[in-house]
Amino acid sequence: DANERKLDLDIDWPGVFKHAQSVSKTNPFWNELSGSNPFVHDIAASNRNENNKRLSILKEKPYLFSKISRNRDSLDSSGDELDIDCLLRKTSTRRSGRSKSVSDFLDIVDNQRFNPHKTAPQKTTVSDMTWLQNDREAYKMAWLSHRQLTRSCLDLEAMSHSPGWAQTQATDIHVVCKLNHEGGSVQLPDSDINIHVPVGHVLPGEFQEVGLKAILNPPLSCNNELSSTVSPLIEVTLSNLNTSEAIFLEVKVAAKVKSDPLSQVMSDIVCFFSLNKEGPFKKLENCYIYQDTIQVKLTDLSHMMYAVIAIQASRIQPPATNVWDYVHRTVSVGIYGPKYIHPSFTAVFTVFGHNYIPGKLTICDIKKGGKSMPPVVFQLWGKHTFLLEKPQDLNISLISCDPDFQVKMEDQSKNIKKEELKTGEMVRQQFLFSMLGCREMHFFVFLVQIKILKSSQVTQFHVTTPDPAPKLSGIINRPKRLQNRKEIKSAPWLLIPTIKYPKFQDKTLSVNTYGVALKTVLRQNKIDYLLEYFKGDTIALLGEDKVKAIGQTKTKEWYVGVLRRKIGLVHCKNIKVIPKEQAMDTADSELTTRNLVEQIALPFKKLTYIYSVVLSTVSESVYDWRALAEVLGYSHMSLDDFNEANIDKESERVSHVVKKMKQDCHANKKKRLFLYELIVALLKIDCQGLVARLTQDTIILTSAVKLGKSWRELAEKLARLTKQQIEAYEAPHHGKNGAVALEMMWKPAYDFLYTWAAHYGDGYRDVLQDLQSALDKMKNPVTKQWRELTGALILVNCMEVLRASAFSKMEED
Repeated sequence: DANERKLDLDIDWPGVFKHAQSVSKTNPFWNELSGSNPFVHDIAASNRNENNKRLSILKEKPYLFSKISRNRDSLDSSGDELDIDCLLRKTSTRRSGRSKSVSDFLDIVDNQRFNPHKTAPQKTTVSDMTWLQNDREAYKMAWLSHRQLTRSCLDLEAMSHSPGWAQTQATDIHVVCKLNHEGGSVQLPDSDINIHVPVGHVLPGEFQEVGLKAILNPPLSCNNELSSTVSPLIEVTLSNLNTSEAIFLEVKVAAKVKSDPLSQVMSDIVCFFSLNKEGPFKKLENCYIYQDTIQVKLTDLSHMMYAVIAIQASRIQPPATNVWDYVHRTVSVGIYGPKYIHPSFTAVFTVFGHNYIPGKLTICDIKKGGKSMPPVVFQLWGKHTFLLEKPQDLNISLISCDPDFQVKMEDQSKNIKKEELKTGEMVRQQFLFSMLGCREMHFFVFLVQIKILKSSQVTQFHVTTPDPAPKLSGIINRPKRLQNRKEIKSAPWLLIPTIKYPKFQDKTLSVNTYGVALKTVLRQNKIDYLLEYFKGDTIALLGEDKVKAIGQTKTKEWYVGVLRRKIGLVHCKNIKVIPKEQAMDTADSELTTRNLVEQIALPFKKLTYIYSVVLSTVSESVYDWRALAEVLGYSHMSLDDFNEANIDKESERVSHVVKKMKQDCHANKKKRLFLYELIVALLKIDCQGLVARLTQDTIILTSAVKLGKSWRELAEKLARLTKQQIEAYEAPHHGKNGAVALEMMWKPAYDFLYTWAAHYGDGYRDVLQDLQSALDKMKNPVTKQWRELTGALILVNCMEVLRASAFSKMEED
């Protein structure tokens, strides 16, 4: 401690700033630097004789870095007293504690918010900081050099005024793995780029360090009329050249040669290879192609090598005009933005000439107020792929679906030239969003539209922004999205990799509340999901929540009840609610959990769904393929059944089980319905959060199909849309006659309902109830004949009683 105190005195921190002040007079970049640097902002301002309220934290507390506080919890301290011990913990060998950015502050806040256990303080030793004492000039130069890339920021006062600081940190898209004599595989994260190292590549006892890096812009020399790259430039590094076996590069590409004879003869997928980043590149012969995957044998090994996959044509024969005409190419699009949104932010639309879309992207040409900003790291918010048969001019539009936010007028529509796409390079367009008025910040949804000029083809998709930046002072609570009432979420939504699904138990429902019928109700015209009963019947009530739904003529409030093994709605005014103890004869209102599950899933026999969406949603959310296989009736399945499909991820195994069930249902259409059986299975493994999500998605899609052109009336009722706003939803779907065809009318209806539902966040019950109420109030309600939305409301209102009865807490413990 004595040494630490001595070090505090030895480092002349004010001297550092005094030196910086003298440099400012001779440094031509000073103004630009100080404009974005809270460390030196106060010095620059004092030179200009301005009153500066924002002081650098180093100036207020010059010994901040060298003192080790031992008994502090950052969540109990004020915003400018975050636990520095936590910041100085060793997170990576490449970045020291001195270069932490506000992203690190916010990550630490997130970590500590979700992990209440305090992080043990890490002590910084005197030897770690002796270089500061010995060579202050070296410290300043190292800091400034690093800052050019990362805009390190510890000025919390400045940060609180401009949450945009939250997005600044340096990133590289690369991975390094150390392999021994046994070999192995190295995969670039979030990509289909792999290096396979065979057994015996290096001698026993030796090691090989394999590095993989993706350079997003491919070499220009590989993009011309006869050649077009379909992968990033891949940098492979090796530490050990004392090898006896070649290595293999495997890449999944975004293109496929067309099946017609001319394309098959004239073009091929090839790999270009070089020992230098700039080339020259030569074509490798040792390539094996299977569908959209190419495997390349690399024999000419070096410490650093470069490879890129391309489509190459031997020559262009009319009617073809360039190599694109011989292939089906998929264009990948990424939408990037800051880690947290703030009142004014930039979203970046990016087109890649390959199918690798990184999770983070460093943007170097951001402009603010006409001035260029330092490089900023943006996060991937959303991605999309679509087929583009040839290079064509594209028009890009970003449309805010939230009235609280708007896209800057001149940024609302931008063009990308076909010549830019031909180069294979990454093409970017910036869109500036701003908040209207002084409302409270919240996440929102916007629509991305890609129009092919001189064509009617339009591709569009929705993107949801992240939340606003959390406040750094006091007890931190993440802004909660709209969560009304008691939401049920299953274990899979918690994203825990090891989940033990509970065992479904077929037993009699445990009911606490009953209703005695005050009058007889028998309907001449039978209505789905509405109960019939005689005066004096005892009806079991599944929960205390009421459902609003249309009856024979008008909208009423209903309880969900059980009578004579049938689940349905009973009008609240027609029964007297009594506790369990007062119920005389409950034999007619008993029901088993198996019967409950099979009945509440009945709406899914008639709902419209998109198979690919259901498949991907279930694959991402179920974490044990065996549990799903067992409830679907495939308990005989074993890992041997997956060998042919070469499945090594749990999500792929789950996908395989779902696909098998889909095939079996398709083979027996009269008796088996895919979505119904899947929902029953998910309820039996307690995936209620996933069922809620699938329920909302399928209800929205089916409602859009049922509504047709009536969606305009609903849009006025639900969101008070004007005629101009309704037209904006329909414009992308106009046919050749300038209007939306009747059979296509479900598309704008779906776009509207999807956007409207997104504002509810996780409040899926309220989405279903508000949609039911709005549909019931239409001039000609579709819900008079189409009752599946009523069935869906019964489903979500029965989830609690199902969980309480079918899954024993004793067993889970």
